[in-house]
Amino acid sequence: MSATGITEKIREAALAAGFDAVGFARAEEISPEGGRLREWLARGFHGEMKWLEREPERRSDPRRLFPDARSVVAVALNYYTPSQHIDDPAEGKISRYAWGDDYHDVVKEKLRMLLAGIQALSPGAQGMVCVDTSAVMDKAWAVRAGIGWLGKHTNVISKDLGSWIFLGEIILNIELEYDNVPVPDHCGSCTACIDACPTDAIVEPYVVDSRKCISYATIELRDDRLPDEIADNLNGWLYGCDICQDVCPWNRFQQPADDPRFEPRRGETTLSEDEILSMTHAEYVERFRGSAVKRAKLTGLKRNARYLMEGRK
Repeated sequence: MSATGITEKIREAALAAGFDAVGFARAEEISPEGGRLREWLARGFHGEMKWLEREPERRSDPRRLFPDARSVVAVALNYYTPSQHIDDPAEGKISRYAWGDDYHDVVKEKLRMLLAGIQALSPGAQGMVCVDTSAVMDKAWAVRAGIGWLGKHTNVISKDLGSWIFLGEIILNIELEYDNVPVPDHCGSCTACIDACPTDAIVEPYVVDSRKCISYATIELRDDRLPDEIADNLNGWLYGCDICQDVCPWNRFQQPADDPRFEPRRGETTLSEDEILSMTHAEYVERFRGSAVKRAKLTGLKRNARYLMEGRK
């Protein structure tokens, strides 16, 4: 089968697997994104996410991760659900991406299904499935493959879906037909995300200083204390933050996800601060099994809940 023929078959299979968008790019060193990553790291904007410092060159070239790499299949999966946070000061808000089942599990399941389909189409095809935790620049590949453009808030934006999308890739050892026409940047003169960020974490268009970001502080930061500028501006967020996406004009095109696993678990978009503070480790393990919320660990959730309660006094 020709490269064009198998590419179209993979596109059809990706959509049949439940992905909302798919694109194709040559597996090569990605530039200038790799240089921007190294500059971002040099400025210390990754905070305590020290794993990002390891081999940044490896992140910008999939061939260092998978030596036989020839192509990158980039996919996007819509996770928007129309539920809203409840308006109760005693409840801490959860970021939309963590309302349902852990996206790592959902996206990986679909990618593995897709890879199996590719191997059936092309005997001898080998691939590597990547979702977020792999040393791959997910957003850069999504842009390169034509899924969308990088917004000023540093999330990928699709004209059809907005920014409520999960990203993933399959790195393949076969040649494909590539999407060589990038989606133009449609942010224009808009600064809604920059203006709305309560901690000024978007320090310049397309650049986020994680150390100022509510999502980073409430999920990744392992300190007992939150930085004062975060603590004073939590805006009710217990886990993560969606402010920059909530205000993005392109999210007027948001549409409900097809996968019911992204619906809020137990119908919850918030968590009771009292319940978190009294929760045992065993209760935490049971409650958040298969949920992205477990990333913050119980100690982090309790810390965040304490700050929310103190902020209301």
